[in-house]
Parts: sequence; C-alpha cells; structure tokens
Amino acid sequence: MLLILGGCLFELFLFGLCFVFPRDSSPALEVKYYLYQIHSPLLRVLIKCWDSGEWPSVVFRLLSLFLSMAVLWAILFKLALALWTSLQARIQLFKHKLIVRWSLGLVGAIVVALVVVKALPATPIRFRASPEVKSAVEGNTAFALDLYQKLKEQPGNLFFSPYGISSALAMTWAGARNQTEIEMARTLHFNLPQEKLDAAFGALSTRMNQVQHWNHVTLTTANALWCQRDYPFAESFLNLVRTDYDADARQADFKNAAQAARGEINDWVLSKTKGNIKGIIAPGQITPETRLILCNAIYFKGKWQTQFEAKYTKPAPFYIETNQTVTVPMMRQEDAFKMARSDDDSLEMLELPYQGADLSMIILLPMADLERSTLSDLEQKLSPENLHSWLEKLDQAASEETSVDLPRFETTESLDLTNDLMALGMASTFSSNADFSGMDPKTNLFITDVLHKAFLKVDEAGTEASAAASIRASALMEHPSFIANHPFIFLIRDNGSGSILFLGRVVDPTK
Repeated sequence: MLLILGGCLFELFLFGLCFVFPRDSSPALEVKYYLYQIHSPLLRVLIKCWDSGEWPSVVFRLLSLFLSMAVLWAILFKLALALWTSLQARIQLFKHKLIVRWSLGLVGAIVVALVVVKALPATPIRFRASPEVKSAVEGNTAFALDLYQKLKEQPGNLFFSPYGISSALAMTWAGARNQTEIEMARTLHFNLPQEKLDAAFGALSTRMNQVQHWNHVTLTTANALWCQRDYPFAESFLNLVRTDYDADARQADFKNAAQAARGEINDWVLSKTKGNIKGIIAPGQITPETRLILCNAIYFKGKWQTQFEAKYTKPAPFYIETNQTVTVPMMRQEDAFKMARSDDDSLEMLELPYQGADLSMIILLPMADLERSTLSDLEQKLSPENLHSWLEKLDQAASEETSVDLPRFETTESLDLTNDLMALGMASTFSSNADFSGMDPKTNLFITDVLHKAFLKVDEAGTEASAAASIRASALMEHPSFIANHPFIFLIRDNGSGSILFLGRVVDPTK
C-alpha cells in the first residue's frame, strides 16, 4: 500500500514538472514528450477498453489512468528495491540504508521507464477527421496550390504556410457577409457554412497543439486581427476567434500612432514565435488610412525520426541550372523510407517523417535524367488532383532501404499577400465595399494588408552527394537513392489530417 501511495505521489510529481518550465520551452516539450511516451503503452490498452463500452465520464477515465500508472510505478519501485536488497549484503558503505533504498528505487524506476521509452517506436497521435475537417483540408490544399501558382513568379526560393494563411483568413471570413463572404469563400475554397468551417478549424487547431505538445516538435502559430480603435469588434466575433482559432482581436491607433502600432504588432509576433519571427511589418506598411491588419506568423522546428549524422555532412554541388552550380552542405543517410515515382516517371517523391511520425517532409524532385523534367514543368503540373494522386501513391509505397542526400538549408519568407489575394478573386475585401458586419456592425471596415512571415530550418543530417545522373546510372548501388541536388518542391504535412502546413521550393539552398 505504501508503494502504491508512493506511485501516486510520483505520478503527481511528473505532471507537476509540466508547469515548472515556461510553456512550449524546450525543457517543457521534452518533459511532455517523455510523459506521453511513458504513458502511451497503457493509454493504448485503456483506449481499447474505453472504445468497447460506455465509461461514465472523462474524469473517471483520467482517474483510471492515474491509478493504473501509480500501480505500475509501484511495481517498478518494488523491482528496484528487490534489486537493492539482493545487493545490500555486499555493499556496506551506506549508513542511512532506508533513504538509499528509496532513492535507488526511485532512480531505478525512472531509468527503467526511460529505457522502455527509448525502445518503443514513436507512434502517431490518433486523429479521426470528420467529414467537415476533410472538406476544410481539401479546400485549404486547393487554395494553397492556387496561391503557389501566383507566388511562383517571384525568383528564387519560395516558402509559406498554407495552413497558417487559410486559418487566419477563415477567421476573417467568419466576420464577412453578403458579397464579401461569397468572394472569400470562392477564393479560399471554403465549401462549408461558416459555423461548420469554424468548428473544423477549431478541430485542426486542437490537433496541431497535440502534435506540438507530445511529439518533440515546435509548431507555433500566431494569428491576430488589429483594428483601428474607432471600430470595436462585435463580442460574438471576439468569442468565436478566441474559441475556434486560438487568436486575438486587438485594437491599435493607426491614425495617430502608426509607428507605435507597428512596434506593438511586431513585438507581439516576436513573443508568440519565441523570437524567431522578427519585423513582420516593415516601416511604412502602416499608414493613417489603415483600418484592419490581419497578421499570421508560423514557426516550425522538428527532429527527424531518423537522425542524420553531422559527421557525414560534406560540401557538394547543387545544380541550380544545367551549367550553374553552387556548393552546399549536403546531408546523407541510409534508412528505410517511403519513395515513389509519378506515373509518367518525371517525378520522384520521398517522405522524411519527423519524430512521432505525425508530421513529414515530402520532397517532390524532378527527375534529373530527363530533359523534359524541370522544376518549371513540375510547377505546371502542381494541381490538387495531381498532388492527391502523387501523395496517395507515396502513402501506399512500402518503406525500403534508401540512400538520401538532402541539402542543409534555412529560409525565412516575408510576404504581403494583398495583391495576390485580390487577383485570386477577393477584390471587395480590400475596398470600401467590403462587408465585415459580422465583426463590425457599422460596416465601415475593410482589410488593408494581409501579411505573412514564416521560418524554416532544415539541418543535420548531412553527407556527401554526387551528381544525380552519374549516381543513378551506377549499377553498383546497393540501395535505391534519392539525391536532391537540383531544384525541388517540398511540403510539410500533418499526416493525421492531411493538412499542408508548409509549401515551398528550393532553387538555391545558399540563399
């Protein structure tokens, strides 16, 4: 009985650690990750029990998990104490044997638990997408590719967050009415009534928070509406964006203190993204005529499920064009990955899962040994139908031992999406004809700017690479190879919901 009481206290201690460190800091994420992994075997057993019958309440479920873990800790304590008892006859160095016994029991239980956790494979968090969530995700993907086709005209690398932008614009759409509502829905591919779409984005937001808290990734989003203080938001709208979008609706004085408003917004985004997104609003972007600014910032950093080793990272050529190369740190590893080709053999695909396997980076690489297969050709084929077909083929592929070469790169993208969104069909949204009476009953409100900034860092992993054509032609390759040494498109996907969190291209990894 004393051991079970000790197990209860230790379980409380573990959960107390979650509140010792600042929320979403690295130590806090580590603690939460190990808590999830330690509890996951028992959780899987209990979930099967819960799914097979009607349990009284959530409180009862939590209590059953708590008591079951307490019993397991008691068993581990008992085993550690038994081990100490068998050794204490040989060790006569300690005076306070009782204290040492309990200390060793505690340490032994922690060590055993951590060993078990390390031995367990990382498992994705279960997520069942409702029909409404599936509809929202499909619409977000269609909008992501529409926006990509607009943004691809700019030279060089490209990087943005379709999920972040869609969720921020959906929040705004919740306050749109009449023609503005119709235009936004058509442009953003929103195919649900507003209340159902809001609930779907709420479910996705909950999903993203789960992934961040439990699986060793940092996924921070910041959404906010900043309104001229002469235009107070409707209380119903404020409650909606806080509940379903985990967002803020704030007031600023753009008329009389534009510079101060800029500093306030930039500081808010900086704090929300732990110092990684700086200066989302540039000098001069806020004017006295500004009435509403929609801000979205997203930051992601994840650990590969299979780590690349830094000792293998070596300089290698990256072919920007056929006769133009840059030298980049090229990363390499060999492990089991999913790899597939498109039906016309013009495209190779590779999935690199992050720890926990909830999120993956998927690389779409034009075949280097086909003259017709270039990044431009791939971009022209990048439609919702083709992407769905490609990803479906990749998901169905079996993992096989593969040699992967990937450049190390880091990118930050700042975008003013106003003109692109207008060109896609949201013209009235940015004019005095806008109708946002759902957030401002006076109907004097219209959007001035839609600003987006995102940061991504892809690192170790690292290794030597050779030219794709020559290595591919080698008959002596022991494993299939995937060599990303020329421009490619990449996306980071939530595998549970299918949401594309990030989408971009790498033309030059050195920039």
